[in-house]
Amino acid sequence: MSFHDQQILPAIRNMKQFDIFLDSPFLYGVLLDIHLGRLGGVISAARARGKNMFVHVDLIQGIKHDEYGAEFICQEMKPAGILSTRSSVIAKAKQKKVYAIQRMFLIDTSAMDKSIELVKKHRPDFIEVLPGVVPELIREVKEKTGIPIFAGGFIRSENDVKNALAAGASAVTTSDTELWKKYWI
Repeated sequence: MSFHDQQILPAIRNMKQFDIFLDSPFLYGVLLDIHLGRLGGVISAARARGKNMFVHVDLIQGIKHDEYGAEFICQEMKPAGILSTRSSVIAKAKQKKVYAIQRMFLIDTSAMDKSIELVKKHRPDFIEVLPGVVPELIREVKEKTGIPIFAGGFIRSENDVKNALAAGASAVTTSDTELWKKYWI
């Protein structure tokens, strides 16, 4: 299973990557590391090319990373979705009817169990599991939550992508533009 026929969700860290994304056949991408002052223009440029952007709220400079910041982004910028580690931001994204993607760092069993509790409470549309190179954990999180998974972090090869997808991930997020090109639809 893939996300809207995309196995890769390009994770965009700079304008050079954004230009590559705009020229790609991908319809969805993830904005990382962007200043609030550029966010609206970037989303508008993507929309003009038929692209849909997810915005990682925790990585936007110039705005507080809370539910109020998420509300502002949803209302003013109208992204396709919001990524965050914060449950209050996920709840606001769901309220504003955009995709809510809960980022989950799997650093140890305790962190995973706590994150799963929060996910079950707030029911995001997707979970981004980091690191995305541990197929057993992708499988476990998906089984325990029943929520589709995006795998991200340390995705460095086609084999990493294949393993994450085989473990049940709906898509893989990566900022490696060479990997993007191998999965153009």
